[in-house]
Amino acid sequence: MRKASSLSAVPSGEPVVAPQLPPPVFDDPKHHVRIYQGDCLEILAAFPENCVDLVFADPPYFLSNNGITCHAGRMVSVNKGDWDRSRGADANHEFNRAWLAACQRVLKPNGTIWVSGTSHVIHSVGFAMQQLGFKLLNDISWVKPNPPPNLSCRYFTHATETIIWAAKNNKSRHTFHYQLMKDMAGGRQMKSVWEVLPPSREEKRFGKHPTQKPVALLERIILASSNEGEMVLDPFMGSGTTAVTALRSSRSIVGIELDDGFVSLTLSRIVCGLVFVSLSIDCLQIDLDPRARSVDRSRCDGTRDMHALNGERPVRRERSFYFVGTFRREVVYSVAAESIEEAVRKFNSSAQAATEILFVIKTETEIYLAQGK
Repeated sequence: MRKASSLSAVPSGEPVVAPQLPPPVFDDPKHHVRIYQGDCLEILAAFPENCVDLVFADPPYFLSNNGITCHAGRMVSVNKGDWDRSRGADANHEFNRAWLAACQRVLKPNGTIWVSGTSHVIHSVGFAMQQLGFKLLNDISWVKPNPPPNLSCRYFTHATETIIWAAKNNKSRHTFHYQLMKDMAGGRQMKSVWEVLPPSREEKRFGKHPTQKPVALLERIILASSNEGEMVLDPFMGSGTTAVTALRSSRSIVGIELDDGFVSLTLSRIVCGLVFVSLSIDCLQIDLDPRARSVDRSRCDGTRDMHALNGERPVRRERSFYFVGTFRREVVYSVAAESIEEAVRKFNSSAQAATEILFVIKTETEIYLAQGK
């Protein structure tokens, strides 16, 4: 569990030094995406007040109690990590109050916050919001069409999560795109019961997070309560669904995540959304037959048995690296090299060495000669 750092007492007469933001692990000024790795309480303490339009938070549910659940037809542990382990009701509630207060401070006067959770945490979140003076707007029931069965057969199957939507305080004039939500609901007022499928296989192709939210859910939240160009904050970024959805919706995004593995997962998903690759291939026809003698092709059906490829001796093999710029979203340097280290050395010795690079694309080409029967 992430705890707030206690500030040591400052001697009287000495100025208070404001916390400094650490350098982000990913910063894309062009698309307004910034990702920080670390404790959200420490990082949010360095944010200026009133700078965020919308917060989506999926905090720890405190479910990791050595129990079991069903996933894909198999019995699996519910333990997700030390960050999800309960410290007791009082400590859990104080943690919820701490991060909610930090988010409330950075919210703009008319900003809103959405918090998702199961019954293990959401009641504490709602009570903490009331204690802090948030204005509760709605509680959304997210219905999961195909929930895992209850293995103990002593409870109803857990088929919903609750999402609380709240404004910064009672004076807030929150954003709500009523007509857009009505259109999405087929011309009727959208209800507070949402049936949304869990994340698809495509959304998990770079890796999985135990509490990953579907893009469709975040898309509805962001479109309902923010405008293009506004700032979205996710203090528990996880697999980066908020960041991916905000990017697609033309919102700015700031994400915070403690676990480096989940940061890497998020960056893979974000960069995938930023990459557009255009390949141009020129085909050169050449005659491989010896010129010294003629060849009778009258019985040739124009096909070759591709299973007869000589897989161990390619005619040609080439590995190339393409460096894509941060500000010029195009290939600014390309080089053939055996490894990324060699490619980077060559780049650093080139005329483009001063160009800031966002990512590198590696391609491998192998040409084999088919063996006729």
